[in-house]
Amino acid sequence: MKRNEGTIDRAIRVGAGLGLIGLHLGGVLGAWAWIGVVPLFTGLAGTCPLYSLLGINTCRIAS
Repeated sequence: MKRNEGTIDRAIRVGAGLGLIGLHLGGVLGAWAWIGVVPLFTGLAGTCPLYSLLGINTCRIAS
């Protein structure tokens, strides 16, 4: 898959994903906080399927 996420976009996704999972593990949020796995995975992979469908690309480097 082609990368379509820039560095800042990826960092925000990883941070948000880890934050949501951490809030669940800390007992602050319920099971829905596991949705944080999605931004975590897309941030680590560097590609977002929704961005591909919408034609969005925040990555400055052509891959």
